[in-house]
Amino acid sequence: MSSEPKTLSDIINGYLTLVSDALYTYILVILLIGAGLYFFIRSRALPLRMFSEAVRVVTEPPHEKDEVSSFRALMVSTASRVGIGNIAGVGTAIALGGAGAVFWMWVIATLGGASAFVESTLAQIYKKRGHGKDDHSIGGPAYYIQIALKQRWLAVVFAIALILTYMGGFNMLASFNVVDAFTQYSWFHASWTPYALGAVLAIAMAISIFGGTRRLTNVAGVLVPIMAVIYLIAGIIVIIFNYQNIPAMFSQIFKSAFDFQAIFGGFAGSAMMHGIKRGLYSNEAGVGSAPNAAATASVSHPVKQGLVQMLSVFIDTMVICTITAFVILSSGVQGSEELKGAPLVAQSMATALGGFAVPFTSFALLLFGFTTIIGNFYYAEVNLRFLAGDRQIPIWALQIFRTVASLLVFAGALLEFALAWNIGDILMGLMAFINLPVILILGKKAFDAANDYAKQRREGKDPVFHSADIGIAEKLDYWQ
Repeated sequence: MSSEPKTLSDIINGYLTLVSDALYTYILVILLIGAGLYFFIRSRALPLRMFSEAVRVVTEPPHEKDEVSSFRALMVSTASRVGIGNIAGVGTAIALGGAGAVFWMWVIATLGGASAFVESTLAQIYKKRGHGKDDHSIGGPAYYIQIALKQRWLAVVFAIALILTYMGGFNMLASFNVVDAFTQYSWFHASWTPYALGAVLAIAMAISIFGGTRRLTNVAGVLVPIMAVIYLIAGIIVIIFNYQNIPAMFSQIFKSAFDFQAIFGGFAGSAMMHGIKRGLYSNEAGVGSAPNAAATASVSHPVKQGLVQMLSVFIDTMVICTITAFVILSSGVQGSEELKGAPLVAQSMATALGGFAVPFTSFALLLFGFTTIIGNFYYAEVNLRFLAGDRQIPIWALQIFRTVASLLVFAGALLEFALAWNIGDILMGLMAFINLPVILILGKKAFDAANDYAKQRREGKDPVFHSADIGIAEKLDYWQ
């Protein structure tokens, strides 16, 4: 029986699929759920118990004048979290894994809120003062690995992995998914449209990132709230229009989520696996990305930013991803191998929005993709600064770095579907594989900080942190 010869892309993707399935079938499932469950129990259900406090502190002004506020740091992390995964990722998970994938995204988000709290609180505790005109604080996993664990080599490995993941894999994937959304148009032509759309995204990114990290936080602070509100309103309209399908939708979610025969019979393609994978890709809790944004905020106590980043996970998965899922499942449109990702979301929205659905979905994905790209690049630049150490990075080196980042966005527009997702999934998995064990080791510091915060709140104070109060002996740039 003859078959068509495999291309180099097919061969590479075959190997990447094997690696991705191994990561998400065994290693990351245990690490993600295990770490999240441990943090959730150890913190006494902190994501639920202190949710109202998280909402309160997000509105506070920066602790120091002209510094980054909690809200601005939240918008940078949300720019990266709220993006392609909320539309194309959810559409892919439901099409390939079934409605039950939604339930497992909820599980990952609930447990992930505790992981997000720990890693972002640690990033605040061990943050460093920045250099030059971008003199706000900087930090993240690479910093707390080096300072708290004193493992410079592991910190360097993590920083390199993050740069490859966010500037490379994720930004290429974001660009690809924007192009994929435009395949629904009759004028789309595979020979030239990816080049045109890739160029538009690359140029728009270059305009934003060549202004430095402060410009990035400003752009994200404006675009993210606007895009999220518009998308949520449109999604709610579609769900209301299809209200008669809502009871069947919930039944479908829970029935599919606990179809254990399907789960254990073919885990790599199950609702659980797709829900975990897309939930991780969307909210990034425990991966070690959002702490890079958390460290920029000027707050009186590290726990404040831990709570804010916990809130970001809720906004991403429990609100925006859920709206996308409900749009698809209430519409009655069936996903498949041929109809997945953004096109599935567009067809689902068309049940209520008609001909307006495709251009709206394309615009939303374009805007979500753009904010994701600039948020991701921010993380990459922070880690480049870590690799440089105390040395000031020459402006020419930064410009080359930013140029390469823009070219990678252009290259991503030319990828194939399976290859794009596999690259993003594997690189993200490797980051989580480093960061999760680290925050398990250092987690006690975050919980000690949480107890210190709660004690001061009970005394009616605006909590102020001193590192010695929780037994930190290392010399820190802040909190002494």
